Amino acid sequence: MAGKKDLERLRRQKRRKQNILRGTVYLFVWSGIAVLYYLSISLFFDTPYEYELKHSTDGLKKEYEALVNRYDTLSTVLHNLSERDRQVFRTLFESDPYDFESEYEKRKSITYNNITEKSATELKQDLSDRISLLEQQLGRLTDTYRRLHTEIRRNGASCNNIPAIQPVINKQLTLLTASYGMRIHPFYKTLQSHQGVDYTVPEGSRVFATADGVVKEVAHRNSTSGQTVVIDHGNGYETSYNHLSKIEVRRGQKVRRGDIIARSGDTGLSLAPHLHYEVRLRGMRVDPIHYFFMELNPTEYQRMVRISQSGMQSFD
Repeated sequence: MAGKKDLERLRRQKRRKQNILRGTVYLFVWSGIAVLYYLSISLFFDTPYEYELKHSTDGLKKEYEALVNRYDTLSTVLHNLSERDRQVFRTLFESDPYDFESEYEKRKSITYNNITEKSATELKQDLSDRISLLEQQLGRLTDTYRRLHTEIRRNGASCNNIPAIQPVINKQLTLLTASYGMRIHPFYKTLQSHQGVDYTVPEGSRVFATADGVVKEVAHRNSTSGQTVVIDHGNGYETSYNHLSKIEVRRGQKVRRGDIIARSGDTGLSLAPHLHYEVRLRGMRVDPIHYFFMELNPTEYQRMVRISQSGMQSFD
């Protein structure tokens, strides 16, 4: 009797183990099926949240593409305008315009490369050297200012006899079209010395005396310089205003800085209406750009010098 009970107990234990093993196997199988199902759904189907995340940037992508297309269009238009202006310049002056932007970008790239190749110690030493150099330049400028101030106080009113303003209204500094130096002559097509500056102004524009003085010469004859006014300022200075359309002064008349002496024109050997202006010191023609110090601040003076170095063709 006891043997039957033991045998029955062993059978129940065996069935229990089989049920546990079968349940474990079923659990792993269904877990695997669930994982495979989830992976399949995840790979081929998106949840609403995932779909919203994926498509949230679609509008931004479309706007970006539209901006890129618009930028390309504007770049093309600007390039065409720039090329057209350069072609007009070549046709009118028979020379290539100076490209400031490429030169600036080239210098900026070189400066950037020099900075990135230096260590922190080298940069610190370079900054210290630059500060020392600026301090030295500041000291020299201070000494120069003191000497100029002394000269001004000593000379007094004679400073009014030094040409110190532009002969036309040029607040934007855009009217200067040819500077002092070697330029291509518009008619002879040869390289010649241009001993003054040209201002492209409409015919009839006001022309001002650039310093106090006495009218030395009034030329109404039809020469290569056209109608001309020459003013003697004393101290060895003279100024000349050429290609005028109308002269408002007479020989021997005293004028003051800023007086209207004439109207610009296109007389004489001239390519287009403009004013040719010269400054003479003791009989030698000098660069007039360095005599605008009463009208230009340092930044404007540097810009004017930069414009004058562009190699523009003269109008006479």
